[in-house]
Amino acid sequence: MYCKRNLWIYKSLLCIPFSGFLFGIASAQTDSLEITATGSQEAAQSILTPTKVLQGDELLNKLGSTLGATLANELGVSATGYGAGSSRPVIRGLEGSRVQILQNGLSVGDVSNISQDHAVGNNMQNAHQVEILRGAAALLYGSGSSGGLVNVVNDRILTNLPDRPTGAINTSYETVNNGRAGSVEVDGGFGSVAVHIDTAINNANNYRIPGSSTQSQGEPAGGWTVPPGGNGGNNYTGKLPNSFSNQNNLGVGVSYIGQNGYTGVSVERLNNNYGIPTPEGGSINQSQNRYDLQHQTRDPFAGFSSFKFSAANSNYNHTEFNNVGEAVALWKNIANEARFELAHNPLLGWKGTFGAQVSAASLNATEVGTGSYAIVPPTKTNSNALFWIEEGKWNSLQGNLGLRYNNVAQNPNTSTLLVAQDTAAGTLTPGVTLQNRNFNLMSYSAGGLWSFMQGHGVGVAYTVSQRAPSAQELYSYGAHESTATFDIGNPNLTKETSHNLELNLQRNIGLLCGKASVYANRFNNYIYGYYTGNSISNGGQEGDGFNVVTSQQAAATIKGIEGELTYNWREQGLGGRVFGDASQGSFDAGGNLPLQPAPRLGAELAHQRNGWLTNATYIYSYQQNRLASWEQGPAPSYNLLNAGISYTEKIQQVNWTVYLNMKNLLNEQIRYATTPMAVRLYAPQPGRSFMLGLRGTF
Repeated sequence: MYCKRNLWIYKSLLCIPFSGFLFGIASAQTDSLEITATGSQEAAQSILTPTKVLQGDELLNKLGSTLGATLANELGVSATGYGAGSSRPVIRGLEGSRVQILQNGLSVGDVSNISQDHAVGNNMQNAHQVEILRGAAALLYGSGSSGGLVNVVNDRILTNLPDRPTGAINTSYETVNNGRAGSVEVDGGFGSVAVHIDTAINNANNYRIPGSSTQSQGEPAGGWTVPPGGNGGNNYTGKLPNSFSNQNNLGVGVSYIGQNGYTGVSVERLNNNYGIPTPEGGSINQSQNRYDLQHQTRDPFAGFSSFKFSAANSNYNHTEFNNVGEAVALWKNIANEARFELAHNPLLGWKGTFGAQVSAASLNATEVGTGSYAIVPPTKTNSNALFWIEEGKWNSLQGNLGLRYNNVAQNPNTSTLLVAQDTAAGTLTPGVTLQNRNFNLMSYSAGGLWSFMQGHGVGVAYTVSQRAPSAQELYSYGAHESTATFDIGNPNLTKETSHNLELNLQRNIGLLCGKASVYANRFNNYIYGYYTGNSISNGGQEGDGFNVVTSQQAAATIKGIEGELTYNWREQGLGGRVFGDASQGSFDAGGNLPLQPAPRLGAELAHQRNGWLTNATYIYSYQQNRLASWEQGPAPSYNLLNAGISYTEKIQQVNWTVYLNMKNLLNEQIRYATTPMAVRLYAPQPGRSFMLGLRGTF
């Protein structure tokens, strides 16, 4: 038996067992150190850059309606939670622009990094695998992703000719929200041409919550609401208003497969209409058209093993509606990206890839009716990058090096009139002068691994990552209903630099396996939203108004530990796993970083034999009382119990699987510490849920 290498380098919180375990396990050798986030079936992992790949049954069992919900219980990963419609992953206490989202190796092209109420522009129903990359691997695809990169792979552009028509069909029903989902995909070949078609629909009503919307462990008397006056004093029970989600998409891909490579194109249409569960209420109607081109030539010329070129165009827009269904703001983002990669053959023990990447995005957010800007003035962002990564192996030693140079230009419409607002203190909100900014970014990574015995090793990695401030951090100036804030950017922000040092250990042989990591991530000029304590009027609604939040910078550090022990994991028969993670973020001058995840411990059991697969997962999340000075709390602890059972039978040429997934069986009230106060204090996660489904593959 063996332990699969596509699990993360994990960290454990089981202090006494872990202290002995830490020095007895380490990363095992592999024959290849190639790192790719490919958008095809070529994905592989480097040991030195902690990577998680969700695929197959594991992905199907954990699949949620959003990317954040799908990854929420992975080690080192939390999620934001704006109801069922919008949720992004939070990796090691970092989110937003510090966690880049890719689709098939290129930026997803949405505006989800600007605000947590903006959904990620992809449909998880068609995902074949989800990859998480950090360290040198992340430098291939972007700078400033100090948290990591998440690549969603849908294999829409086929890289190999199917020898017969293949595909999958899936349908399910979920009790907590009357959710109905269905998806179909088909692959086929015609001569040298491969064709892929997929479509998916996922419609869910408002979901049921345990207890009431503003009652939870540790809350102050009178309940938690934002604004303090709440929604007319209403505490909801049963179904949470504005927690619905309706998604659908259609994708088509066509590729020509030759002896030495492939060339393919794809097109996708995505629609997503979902609610914003805040006291004010509202909804967002999102749509996106995306066009992709991919090409690869194997062995293009002497000394090189592969040449890859990929490009994408995304035309994204969403309309924001208030609680009476009136359109109030229109967001548009047109994004173009292209990159090439050239991989060389081994030379003196080194194998590597170098290339270039260019991207351009045009963001425009306007108020419906007046036509004036909404929150962020129109801004064009241009990025040009060069990257190079090398990995080598010499007997029991391995090493990697990564380098990326990036130039980022932020160009707002400097003629935009920013309108100051009266504050509760009797003053005007501070003024902002729009100006063009240009940033030169240099990021690099180095790591080493010593395999001191078969299946055991120890590795260390050091990564420096520089990030340019986002358009929102630089130029925001306006009220944001979904976060109950008035956001004010700072055009004078400097680039943010993170220094991450990580120790990785792993045992990768036998029935009993384990992985662990400890890390420290030191930031120079960490960019964050500071709650000034002032507020503005919220347009005549109940409550004290919107908090004034300004973009500021300070030195900060995030330290963390993760680990897992597994027995016969993902093999026939009985398997088990125990795991835990914890991170702590603080300002060097004192005080805690905002939106930090709580420590967690968990255990998982699974059994598979004769077509049956059963599993149960328990996670205990500790109370999070390490909050920023302006955050209300603490975020309560919770117990999460999930379980699943499925049976697979082959009937003629189709493998049919009937499954039952059960989530939050204890019906606990769950509020993520990583969710902004406007939602965390008002809207818990869904209560007990049963999902019954049927899928077939052929």
